[in-house]
Amino acid sequence: MCGISGFIGNFAESDLDKMNNEMVHRGPDDYGTYFKNNVGLAHRRLSIIDIAGGHQPMCNEDGTVWIVFNGEIYNFQDLRREHLENHEFKTRCDTEVILHLYEEYGEKCIEYLRGMFAFAIWDEKKRKLLIVRDRFGIKPLYYAKTAKGFIFASELKAILKTDAVPRKIDKEALNLYLSFRYVPGSRTMIDGVQKLEPAQYLIYQNGHTVVRQYWDLNFHKDQGQPEEYYADKLTDLLKEAIEMRLISEVPLGAYLSGGLDSSFMVGLMSQVAGEPVKTFTAGFDGGWHDESSYADIVAKAFGTDHRLLKTEADALSVLKKVIWHLDEPLADAATIPTFLLSKLTKKYVTVILSGEGADELLAGYDKYKLMLYADKYSPSFCGPLFSAFSNLFQKNIKLQRGFNLLCAKDRKKANYLDFFSVFTNQEKQLLLGPELKDLIKDLDEPEKIVNRYLYEEERGGDFLDRLMYLDIKTWLPNDVLLKNDKMTMAHSLEARVPFLDHKFAEFLITIPSKYKLKGLVEKHILRKAMKGLVPKTIINRRKHGFTVPIAQWMQNGLKEYVTNLLSKDRINSLGFWNFEYINKLMEQNLNNDFYKRQLWTIITFEVWHKIFIEGEKLE
Repeated sequence: MCGISGFIGNFAESDLDKMNNEMVHRGPDDYGTYFKNNVGLAHRRLSIIDIAGGHQPMCNEDGTVWIVFNGEIYNFQDLRREHLENHEFKTRCDTEVILHLYEEYGEKCIEYLRGMFAFAIWDEKKRKLLIVRDRFGIKPLYYAKTAKGFIFASELKAILKTDAVPRKIDKEALNLYLSFRYVPGSRTMIDGVQKLEPAQYLIYQNGHTVVRQYWDLNFHKDQGQPEEYYADKLTDLLKEAIEMRLISEVPLGAYLSGGLDSSFMVGLMSQVAGEPVKTFTAGFDGGWHDESSYADIVAKAFGTDHRLLKTEADALSVLKKVIWHLDEPLADAATIPTFLLSKLTKKYVTVILSGEGADELLAGYDKYKLMLYADKYSPSFCGPLFSAFSNLFQKNIKLQRGFNLLCAKDRKKANYLDFFSVFTNQEKQLLLGPELKDLIKDLDEPEKIVNRYLYEEERGGDFLDRLMYLDIKTWLPNDVLLKNDKMTMAHSLEARVPFLDHKFAEFLITIPSKYKLKGLVEKHILRKAMKGLVPKTIINRRKHGFTVPIAQWMQNGLKEYVTNLLSKDRINSLGFWNFEYINKLMEQNLNNDFYKRQLWTIITFEVWHKIFIEGEKLE
């Protein structure tokens, strides 16, 4: 696991060092640079495989093709044996396999790779730069086309160190953030810096940029098999994906929440690891938020070497560090315990397996049930009834939004956002201050994004498929995987996600929806696969989710900080928000999920703004 960066154009060689030094946490073990004829490549290395070799940037036999690589290719040994017998290898690492595959197949080399990756290849003869991101976006990659030339890096902050991009907010990205609590698609909050989206590659050649998508999920359904077939094959393919991800020359472990995904993963790891699995759990001081007792059940069942990190209110002392590492404002408070858990985990292992991706591929979220039944039963039957009573719930934002969702008459109007957006368009109009009201040109852009994935019938699949596909394209890469990568790499810890093995995912997408969501039971087929291995207490659990006690934090360690952060003087001086609306929001009951999420979204943006735009230093 590493950090990569580079450029083509009127940059200085010192810019490589600036970018590299800004990402030392991604690779403290080694570093290297290539600089020639206005082309630069830089690399920070966290050594996992072929620790003695594998120095980057790496070149081919005659020194005409160079690569910097971040990630892991789990089938690299098979690729080397089956496709690259004619090449002379200098190392035992996966990086060199990608390099020689490119020589053989050009851009099509990506199709052979099984793993997580972001890499850049510079072809001197063709004067062509190729940058690539893995299929689900497990590894990040940012780029910008500037007056100086083209520049890219694993982290946005590295690009900003070169001063090639002004520190200016993208107002349209802010509009998206206020709906989703992250910025979906290719935009970032910095105007001029873009993300390469999952399953895309970019070619920069002769001053021109071309971006192409090389992979997507196919919603073809295999309807002719019984449940047992899908459960057995799911188990076999997941075990294979896990076994591939146990390849490491450094200590390895797993995150264990006590939920379905991590429990099944740890159970299968215990079957193939050959020794007790090291497991790690984040916990809170009792109450509904704390799942650590369930993690204990699983740890005891499989005899793991288990450790618990208790996260208390003073965890917010790391808030600024968390947001600096995230690069982008991400209003997901689970970043804080993930950051702290990663810090603990790094003391014992360098590689960690985690369960991200299962919810999006196996219908694990409650919102899927809500949307399915809203789509099926309203407005023809429920709409008039709910409309009659909706005004009684004006003071409860959750109930009011639920009624608006169920009463929607136009199913193509992204009614998904009626319930799930952080701020609705009506709320944005009240929230926005003078600096933003006239600058956000298209408040409907969030709806267009949702409609693109959710309501385009020609995409194929049923409505549940499209609900999951929407999350796979938006929520998964820009919240779940962003958080997972940035919080683990903040402590030089590599996170591997077996549920997002693309071969495994291609099978999961073929499972009939009736076996994923059965009545009100989410992940039905996963629960069936777990029987006989995972304790029944875990299999029969309702989904809990990784929740954090924001309301408690706001009443304790964060209260004074937030009061200053959102003071009238500061809000009015920036001009982004209407202070009266912010002040009213701060007085709401934060045990209400919607108010809590809204306030955290504003807080996160304001802290990000102080660091990335105003230049406030970390303490």
